[in-house]
Amino acid sequence: MLKLFISLIIGVIAGIIDVTPMIFQKLDKYACISAFVHWVILGIVISYIEMPLVPWLKGIIISVLSALPIVILVSKEDPKSIIPILAMSIILGAGVGIVTAKFAN
Repeated sequence: MLKLFISLIIGVIAGIIDVTPMIFQKLDKYACISAFVHWVILGIVISYIEMPLVPWLKGIIISVLSALPIVILVSKEDPKSIIPILAMSIILGAGVGIVTAKFAN
């Protein structure tokens, strides 16, 4: 139970970090909510998936793979947003991987 709670907190923090620039850019509230929920869920998923990789790489792989449907959907309307989405997935994915390995295991 403690692992789940810590994973949720890590996901919430990652979600806040991801959504903050989106709010300042005045992006659609549904896009902000979607990104936040995405990271809350990833906090749990990254901490519970076992992969024979270093934690930061595990986090990157899982976060980029989970972002691909979003990238495909967004690319039709705004192809310029692909790079920021993938960049945040890489940065936050590595961070969530490292932090969950340290505190949620």
